[in-house]
Amino acid sequence: MFTVISHSSEETWELAKRLAPMLSRGDVINLCGDLGAGKTVFAKGLADGLGIDEPVTSPTFTIVKEYQGNLPFYHFDVYRLSSPDELEELGADEYFYGDGVTVIEWGDKVEELLPDIRLEIKMIRLVDDDFRRLEVLPYGNEWERKVKEWLVAGS
Repeated sequence: MFTVISHSSEETWELAKRLAPMLSRGDVINLCGDLGAGKTVFAKGLADGLGIDEPVTSPTFTIVKEYQGNLPFYHFDVYRLSSPDELEELGADEYFYGDGVTVIEWGDKVEELLPDIRLEIKMIRLVDDDFRRLEVLPYGNEWERKVKEWLVAGS
């Protein structure tokens, strides 16, 4: 696991934007954390880094929103799901193993459906409301390589 401290929403956005060019088709990122931890800000930064021009909003009520940039970008918010079966019924596998990048907010609620090879980022608000600790956990050798490259590029 790697740990990163973000001192502002802008810094969280920039961290995500810096990761975006390293992403490939089929990449899945699970964003975990309490309400207000910065998951949507991180997703917006990824979208910006993928060249998506339209506003990115949390798909809390629609569950998934699709965007087109340098790669297709699939943004899930599974907070309101009552069971993983609901996500499975939406055809989540087609997104997870598809031709784009998938970001899932609250993915810990459906962890058993997530691909074994993925990136997990747990976002934790610290004492100062602007500060976040990002606990970055890569699953798989390729994610390990990407995370090291991402974090070294930012230091």
